[in-house]
Amino acid sequence: AMAAERPRSLFALSAAAVSRSMAALERDVWALPGHLLRGLLPLLTVFHLERAEDAARRAGLSTQPIWRKLWDDVMKTRPPNSESITCWRKKFLETFFSNVLHGVLDVSSDWRLNDRHFSPLLHSSPHVSQLTLCNMLQGAVELTAQHNHKVLENLAGCLRVLKFQHLLSCDQSVRHSLVLLLHRLIHHGSVSQVSMYSWPVPDTVLLVLILTMSAGFWRSGNALVYHGSPCGLCREEDKGQSQESEQEGAQRGCDAEPEGSGGENQKRSPKEADAHMNSVLSNPRSPPPQNPACEETSSEVPCGHTSIQGDSSPCSSSEQLSCHPIPQKTRRRLKPAVGRKRRCLRRSRGHYADPEDLYDFVFTVAREDNSGLLDKTRTTEGENTENWTSSSPGSPCTGTAGCKKRGGPAGILSLKAAHRFRSVSTLELFSVPLTGETCRILSNLLSSWVSLENLVLSYNGLNANISCILSGLRALSRHPECRFRVLRVSDMFSHMPCMELVRCVLSALPQLHTLSISFDLKNQLEGSRPEVNPGCSEAEIPESCLEVLEIRFPREPLHVAFLLPVLKASKSLQQLSLDSATLPCPQELGLLLELLKECTPNLKKLSFHDVNLAEHQKEVLLLLQDPGLQEISFSFCRLFESSTAEFLSEIINTVKRNSSLKSLKLPGNRLGNHRLVALADIFSEDSSSSLCQLDVSSNCIKPDGLLEFTKKLEGHIQQRRGQFPFTQLRLFQNWLDQDADTAQEALRRLRALCSVVNDAWDSSQAFADYISVM
Repeated sequence: AMAAERPRSLFALSAAAVSRSMAALERDVWALPGHLLRGLLPLLTVFHLERAEDAARRAGLSTQPIWRKLWDDVMKTRPPNSESITCWRKKFLETFFSNVLHGVLDVSSDWRLNDRHFSPLLHSSPHVSQLTLCNMLQGAVELTAQHNHKVLENLAGCLRVLKFQHLLSCDQSVRHSLVLLLHRLIHHGSVSQVSMYSWPVPDTVLLVLILTMSAGFWRSGNALVYHGSPCGLCREEDKGQSQESEQEGAQRGCDAEPEGSGGENQKRSPKEADAHMNSVLSNPRSPPPQNPACEETSSEVPCGHTSIQGDSSPCSSSEQLSCHPIPQKTRRRLKPAVGRKRRCLRRSRGHYADPEDLYDFVFTVAREDNSGLLDKTRTTEGENTENWTSSSPGSPCTGTAGCKKRGGPAGILSLKAAHRFRSVSTLELFSVPLTGETCRILSNLLSSWVSLENLVLSYNGLNANISCILSGLRALSRHPECRFRVLRVSDMFSHMPCMELVRCVLSALPQLHTLSISFDLKNQLEGSRPEVNPGCSEAEIPESCLEVLEIRFPREPLHVAFLLPVLKASKSLQQLSLDSATLPCPQELGLLLELLKECTPNLKKLSFHDVNLAEHQKEVLLLLQDPGLQEISFSFCRLFESSTAEFLSEIINTVKRNSSLKSLKLPGNRLGNHRLVALADIFSEDSSSSLCQLDVSSNCIKPDGLLEFTKKLEGHIQQRRGQFPFTQLRLFQNWLDQDADTAQEALRRLRALCSVVNDAWDSSQAFADYISVM
């Protein structure tokens, strides 16, 4: 009774016990019998509930309902995809960390959060696997502050996905914090995925900084200062490399001192080395110490940085990215560095990198043997770097990819000679416009990004610059350690026909496993866009490892002849998805089915979306009886737009005889109540079907129809005496809100038979929205 009336007073006693002795708490509280511990758990703060997790598990108690109630009370929002959340403890603490970091949650708002033993960021950070940074990157500044050093260490061990959303331009101090954060979480951490969302006008300096550090490129550890001293992990790595070099030299009997100041650094004590390094950083004109982490070019390659004489102020970012000629006073002829090494990256005047240094590095990165889609020029020893572009000095050079190369002085730094830190395996760019210049930077980075496995480019306005991206990926595919397997490209307008782009990608990347190409509209700005050469269907594509192919056409005709070389080269194809394609003639779908049988013996999943199949009933039945397919999807394909009752009966009988089909998806095909009830006969007593999943979303199903379907299904189960393979029914966006009581009864009875996945959809509002846009 006291707990019901004054839960905070009862908890105050437990909190006092905690403050006296943690050992007494574990002995006197966590050792309680299960039935007493069950009553105590809801009265605990987040700090003590977290500590009680092991004790609850030993007592056979689940804390999931308590964490779920905490979510409802504290977050006050409905989490997305709540049906897929398996651990509410992790979900709560991860979201709690993000909300506290961005200042949108006050810990004093709930007594379960307001505990003097509870440090919100510190105690929730070990549960954070993905983190989103927004706006002015306030979160990056907070995480790199001295008092959050332990928080950052925790994130380095558990964070896997780092997202950036709605970023705004920021000053140099904020970029410095971002550099420290990325260096710790990616280069010396566990982040494997970097994603950027909704950045309509990206700050080019910030965008390039994130891309280059995600690719593993940055300056030496000695140039990166963390809390007033260089990165300790970099120093440890450098020390280990130096010791290893010394041992190798001793084994070879080499007693010569390393060139430059490297030998001096090895002789100094750590304190002396730090002092020397700090003096160098404070005086950029003095020769910097040699460090294994800071790579240098060979004697034949000039330095990638041209100093600006007589100008103390750094250039703006727009000047650095400009494709116009650089003023003549900034140009000079670089003498060949014969017999000596040159420093590739200029030391900044402060403790952190100047944006100019970033551009000097990125713009001088050269791809190895990027033949094909993007023209490349080289500088040779003693050559004037003003002629680095193929055009005359001062004029921009435009390659076949449509991206202009930067004019003016620029040397070339080979990626083979550049040091790389750890890099991520997944890069995603959603609604981040990429200019020709940034595409060229990204292409240069991609050319040797050997850890990259997944690349997602969505609504970036690439147009012709897609060729520049493919050029870098082509160079990457030639690398012996290349692990690139997944490419997803989607955009508003298509620069070339989809099938032509698919052929180009597969020709450049034969090792690709998943390819997704998606466009909304044809590029109307180009007027009469050139179509594919009719002879392209005969062009040979090297044998590929492709397993998944997804194509969303911008209302283009699907010519099977253009698909033929792709399928012939993709013998390992297991999944094919065709979206928004138009069939130019009735025979095309039949030819496609013959082609699939002939060229793709391993095909398991076939999906058609928004493809008019109303007049292709014969082909639909042929697909449903294919013994090789395990999953078939006809979504919004107008299957029953003008069909007869006989067609539905043929579908049911065909599926009943197919023992290999596991999943049938029919969303958006105007099933209605009577057709849904008929589909229950798939599971009749005489059926040999192994169908496990049925998707009837968006089919105008009402509660009474669902209840009748449920009753019919129950009857078939009784006849089959429990041998029932059906496991999941998907009911999204149906008219179940028209009779809540009937719908609840139908769902209750259905859930006793299988898993039901549905949503709280307002059909009246959806209909009003539909009418408003007609």
